[in-house]
Amino acid sequence: MAALKIGFIGLGLIGGSIARALRKFHPDYELMASAHSQSTLEEALREGVIHTACSEFDPAFSQCDYIFLCAPVQTNLTYLPFLKENIKPTCIVTDVGSVKGEIHKAVEELQFTRNFIGGHPMAGSEKTGFSNSTDYLLENAYYVVTPSPDVPIAMVSAYVDLTASLGAIPVVLTPEEHDYIVAAVSHLPHIAASCLVGALKKLDTPQERMKLLAAGGFRDITRIASSSPVMWEQICLSNREQISKVLDEYIRLLFQAKYLVEKGDGNGLNQLFASAKNYRDSLSDVTSGPTPREFVLYCDIYDEAGGIATITTLLAMNGINIKNIGILHNREFEEGVLRIEFYDMDACRKALRILNDRNYTVHRRE
Repeated sequence: MAALKIGFIGLGLIGGSIARALRKFHPDYELMASAHSQSTLEEALREGVIHTACSEFDPAFSQCDYIFLCAPVQTNLTYLPFLKENIKPTCIVTDVGSVKGEIHKAVEELQFTRNFIGGHPMAGSEKTGFSNSTDYLLENAYYVVTPSPDVPIAMVSAYVDLTASLGAIPVVLTPEEHDYIVAAVSHLPHIAASCLVGALKKLDTPQERMKLLAAGGFRDITRIASSSPVMWEQICLSNREQISKVLDEYIRLLFQAKYLVEKGDGNGLNQLFASAKNYRDSLSDVTSGPTPREFVLYCDIYDEAGGIATITTLLAMNGINIKNIGILHNREFEEGVLRIEFYDMDACRKALRILNDRNYTVHRRE
């Protein structure tokens, strides 16, 4: 069987990571790409990730067996007419967008449904661009596949197998199912986090004491509010109906919580928290989610000269890279004052073992 030819339109964090994973697991495949930035293409060529740099509407894409649309959603839509007229009949065009309904609608209007399979690798990073892409970003991440109705089942199966071969966990859904699910597990949390931060800003004292003392739990649950405002504006506008639906339920629960607090209903509050705890504790920790994960330890240390240096030296001697480190000025949940963030779970677990062996008191917040 001849090696596949795979094209990329857009080569940022996700596109670059898929290309790197293909190069890792399928070194015989021929990869070509176009990108908004010429420097991105030069970097990808220099690192051997792709074989051919293409122009925006390059005839070379007609040779491809798969084409990944990895530009912003609205930009991806502009390439569909060109691809419809230029790809070979057996080529599958796919995308990596976090909202599926809009592009499937465009594909249907173009009568392009025999060659399009939507895709959404539910992995990411707080960093962007090809330079931050990795060949392991998809590892153990759910990869949602939303086939158009006219794609032959054999082509769907081949695409599912391709995503699985990159270390991802494929899940086949309809576009409607996908958009409803991500509205709840991805889009709602971003809106909620932004509203929490907005509430703190409005409620804060003139001396900004709330901002001063906000740490621990508040910082953790609002971390994603630091994501790109432009990106989340586009996502919300692309998935308005489903986001509105899940916001209705979230607002209802907020009103319920407000009522229980006002009435002093201890049993009701206990049930609210217990139900949430039980469901939260049942969530799997095996796979990646739609928002970037943090790998963090909290370590108790004595307030003495060299305390932090001792820990960082100990980790460095064991080959562990620290992504970020900082001191917390409170002891919320009785956790330690030194917050240490790592790049991946393996480093976090290794650091936990090493610090425990040296009799440090270390906590993990799940």
